[in-house]
Amino acid sequence: MNKTEPKTLSGFMELYPNEQVLFNSMKSIIESTYKSYGYFPLDTPVIEYSEVLLAKAGGETEKQIYRFEKGDNDLSLRFDLTVPLAKYVAKRQNELVFPFKRYQIGKVFRGERPQKGRFREFYQCDIDVIGDTELSLKYDSEIISIINDIFTKLNIGKFVIRINNRKILSGFFESLGLSDKVTDILRIVDKLEKIGEEEVKKELSNLGVNEKSQNSIISFMNIGGSAFEKLDVLKNYCNNETFLSGVSELESVLEDLVLRRIPSTNYDVDLSIARGLDYYTGSVFETKLIDYPNIGSVCSGGRYDNLAEYYTDAHLPGVGISIGLTRLFYQLVESNIIKVENASSSDIMIIPMCEDYKYIYEVNNMLLSYGINTNICYLEKGFKQKMRYADRMKNKYIVIIGEDEVNKKTIVLKNMIDGNQLELNINELESIKNMIGD
Repeated sequence: MNKTEPKTLSGFMELYPNEQVLFNSMKSIIESTYKSYGYFPLDTPVIEYSEVLLAKAGGETEKQIYRFEKGDNDLSLRFDLTVPLAKYVAKRQNELVFPFKRYQIGKVFRGERPQKGRFREFYQCDIDVIGDTELSLKYDSEIISIINDIFTKLNIGKFVIRINNRKILSGFFESLGLSDKVTDILRIVDKLEKIGEEEVKKELSNLGVNEKSQNSIISFMNIGGSAFEKLDVLKNYCNNETFLSGVSELESVLEDLVLRRIPSTNYDVDLSIARGLDYYTGSVFETKLIDYPNIGSVCSGGRYDNLAEYYTDAHLPGVGISIGLTRLFYQLVESNIIKVENASSSDIMIIPMCEDYKYIYEVNNMLLSYGINTNICYLEKGFKQKMRYADRMKNKYIVIIGEDEVNKKTIVLKNMIDGNQLELNINELESIKNMIGD
């Protein structure tokens, strides 16, 4: 019989077991943080009607859609989690309680050319709060607080949440007499960090922006100082109404971050952050790992005026962020920031050295009841082979149970890292939880 080669499509991530353990751990931290702020989970269909999914899409996005027909239906795989959210809110706006706070973690699909760190199937971790007609700016600072909590808990190095407001940029460009070019300029300046000042000037020149205005834009982007020092400069920088509205909103967000006790080292005002999408209308955020700038933004988002304008006339402003978890995980592993070698799915492996499984299961059940993940080794081999198996499974601790332990109602707990071991009475098993947490 001819065998089929076991191969995976290009651009689709498939992880080894120890890698999946770490990936799931990161996903769990993100989800638990979202939940801790009172956001509801949402799970929308992976497949949508094409006319619904593509109501706003166009250009490059539409080219990347996985689209197909089934019977008489024109269907597409979702390419992000925002459009399904817009459909969901528009469909249920009379039943939902606003502000509506939701998070969604799921796979999305884009048929783009796969390359290093870019995938065709990938997890996004989104969180948004949607208002009915209006939405407090305190939700902007809440989103920043959530970003701060997540990257503190992930413990992958120092980070900075870079904050700006699209109204500041739009108003400034208007003050230079460039009102008809604001959208295009925003897309260009958003590439400043990636392509550099000279390339930005070239693109602005090609757009018809004169040299004086080019220099003014670059000078504006380079305003220095702390977040609040930059804010003070902005207050007297320009008299444009849109500009001043953005400065006022930025000030409100920054002041709320102080009240929330977010460390000032974890956020900054960055006037080059524009978020090239037309989607954003107010606050915008990008998060970077300070020690690994080449990774780029690891979490981004912002405020938008009307989530569901393509589905309803209702005015539904919102603010949210997205973490591209698949791409982030890949880059963290590639950069050797996180180590996959020592990841294990269990806290402890039980090594039976006798046939009294009644006692072994009693110990196992007690450990499980204390929230300790356990894995029993059922290999019908000798002690050395079982120990080798435990070592390859990357268990930091093992529990050894032989005839002596059964008779004395004890277990032997061995640390696989330093080799230390101790004997514990069965009634002392709960203390293991503190040990494995060290």
